[in-house]
Amino acid sequence: MNELPVVVVGAGPAGLSAAAHLVERGERVLVLEAGDRAGAAVSQWNYVRLFSRWSELVDPAAERLLRPTGWVRPDGDAYPSGGEWAERYLRPLAEVLGDRVRLGARVVGVARRGRDRIVDAGREDEPLTVHVRTADGEERIAARAVIDASGTWGTPNPLGGDGLPAVGERVAAEKITYRVPDVAAERARYAGRRIAVAGSGHSALTALVVLTELAEQEPGTKIVWLLRRGAVGTAFGGGEADQLPARGALGLRARKAVEAGRVEMATGFRTAVVERVADGSLTLESFDGHRVDGVDEVVVLTGFRPDLSWLSEVRLDLDPVLQAPSRLAPLIDPNVHSCGTVYPHGENELRHPEPGVYLVGMKSYGRAPTFLSLTGYEQARSVVAAIAGDHEAAGRVELVLPETGVCGGAGVFDAPEEQKNDGGGCCGSPEHGELTIGLAPSAR
Repeated sequence: MNELPVVVVGAGPAGLSAAAHLVERGERVLVLEAGDRAGAAVSQWNYVRLFSRWSELVDPAAERLLRPTGWVRPDGDAYPSGGEWAERYLRPLAEVLGDRVRLGARVVGVARRGRDRIVDAGREDEPLTVHVRTADGEERIAARAVIDASGTWGTPNPLGGDGLPAVGERVAAEKITYRVPDVAAERARYAGRRIAVAGSGHSALTALVVLTELAEQEPGTKIVWLLRRGAVGTAFGGGEADQLPARGALGLRARKAVEAGRVEMATGFRTAVVERVADGSLTLESFDGHRVDGVDEVVVLTGFRPDLSWLSEVRLDLDPVLQAPSRLAPLIDPNVHSCGTVYPHGENELRHPEPGVYLVGMKSYGRAPTFLSLTGYEQARSVVAAIAGDHEAAGRVELVLPETGVCGGAGVFDAPEEQKNDGGGCCGSPEHGELTIGLAPSAR
């Protein structure tokens, strides 16, 4: 078994971080990436600027691998775009890893060799098998362990407020996008139009900011913000109290646009129906019968969910609500944590009943809405240490995370204002302090 490689699924930030730690520990590693380049998913939002600095976006083990090649980390205080992050860090790292990274290799299944998930006998003596589809056909790769860092970018949540596509959502697909608009490249699509933005996270705030800037330049551009929660509440974030200044500034800019009346708001709006109108526009109707008329384009930024279909034959211990590892779920559940606060975690929280199988990076958070690359790097470090047998290192916490500056109680996710529990904090503990993680890149 020890002669077999550790297979890492996904050549994004968390996957390449895991690969760097494996190489540093002298372990065999094979990274399988479905796209045609490292950082393929990041490249799809290349026009968006992150709210994390370069100093928070480079894994230490990766930097140690890159440094002998002459690579120099960009200015630590600068904020890269997604494209810059991919070009200046992820792809150089993949080049250093060389033939350990295979592109165009889509993982379609993982199992125990010769055992489906119900078979106990002899299970621990068999390696994992990773089923891969490439342009040349299918193959099976035997693996000592599998680290799934495939992310969630390819499976965005729908517009429908019950977790399923709204009636008519698929039919209206050409008028709906599930990513922050690239206004520079798609100006004609949005200029002078009435645009509905659904969502309340940092991606939604980013879309509000870029679209209100477009509205200042293009008369007739209107924005309506659809929030499932009953009031804005803490959606704008911690502002100047946020320890990631660009993240705080994003919320302040969005708040300013709303308070100036440049954004129409519809709170408590859970979309049930998307209806085409004769003039070509859309009408959105909520489950309680409220309607938003005259919508030309819809930007859906309601979060992501993990694709677990190809993991159906391995034994995972997942929370029934979040679809995150059961030990991790209580720490990140937005129904409990108003500010997404959680102490840094690693292999202990990510372990599953199937030995050697781990979910790291954004996929480890299931449907929870908050994440930072720093968190993924710490997960990778700890998981790799455990795979290598260094359990002391796996159990250490080697990360301090920036606070959001927001912590107003528990149970506020998608809840009406009157349902909030403002009687106490939910964030952190005497042991671990108030540490937080946040999702989504911000606008320039």
